[in-house]
Amino acid sequence: METRKVQVTGGSTYTVSIPKTWATNAGIEAGSEVEFHPEGESLLLSPRTDEGPTEGVLDVDGLHDDDLMRAVVTMYVSGFDVIRLAAVEVNADQRRTIRDATRGLVGLEVVEETTDSVVLRDLLDSRELSVYNAVTRMRLIALTMLDDAVTAIVENDNDLATDVIQRDDDVDRLWFMVSRVFRSTLRDPSAAAEVGLDRETCFDYHSSARQLERIADHAAKIGSLSRDLGPVPEDVAEGLIALYEDAIGIVEGAMDALLAEDGDHATELANDVLDDVLDIDEHTRAVDDKLRDLDPLEAQLLGLVVDSLSRCADYGGNVAETALQNAAPSPR
Repeated sequence: METRKVQVTGGSTYTVSIPKTWATNAGIEAGSEVEFHPEGESLLLSPRTDEGPTEGVLDVDGLHDDDLMRAVVTMYVSGFDVIRLAAVEVNADQRRTIRDATRGLVGLEVVEETTDSVVLRDLLDSRELSVYNAVTRMRLIALTMLDDAVTAIVENDNDLATDVIQRDDDVDRLWFMVSRVFRSTLRDPSAAAEVGLDRETCFDYHSSARQLERIADHAAKIGSLSRDLGPVPEDVAEGLIALYEDAIGIVEGAMDALLAEDGDHATELANDVLDDVLDIDEHTRAVDDKLRDLDPLEAQLLGLVVDSLSRCADYGGNVAETALQNAAPSPR
């Protein structure tokens, strides 16, 4: 760390020198322009860069199916505006996989195809999308999925279970978008200003969005298990509904705490949620006891449902802890 003294020139202008080593490494010389980014009581300095689209090139020779899909998602989340996927020859199977991956990513479109490459471009500029709106949308979809998944179990509704599984893609699209925007704020201070949130809040939203994405995954898992189950005994159904209501109350309370504007109210809500999380294990055991006399396979499948509901409550507890940290006074 280096320090500099602030000087006054012309009677009203404050000036400070910048370290030569940093300036050289950043390509700054006499006449270069730099950017200042206020962030609370801090002022971040960065070189002024060309604001044109960033392009990334990835060799996809030998990549297929899930490996190729993950590669496309990784390039998207990493923040490239233009993604060029190159190979000696991009075959038909690879093109189908690339198009499937693109459909699952907000704003990304195929803009060019040749024998040896496929070019994707982010047409929406994800940095200008609202992280707050994305997180609240994830909350609505994930918790509705969980509600419908439990309903599918209790009412033996396979069509509803299938619908729950399909909706998981909607949550994943929002999760990847939030991750992309969050990573951009880490690299570029100006991106945080464009998003309208400080970087700490972006981190808290990103962390909580991850918990919501996991809840959606468990809702889809419950939906999948539902299709393998027949009618559930009434006492077990009542136990699952009670456990679901406990879990959903925890997640809802945690999200309310995270999004609350008043710090004292957020702290109160988060502490109430964390107290409730402590009771979940007892509720889980109560439902597990109802499974003892069932057919072993049925008991195993329902045990997985109980475990998923318990985990959803734990994820709500994680959000509550994030809300507590978000509401705490900033160190000076």
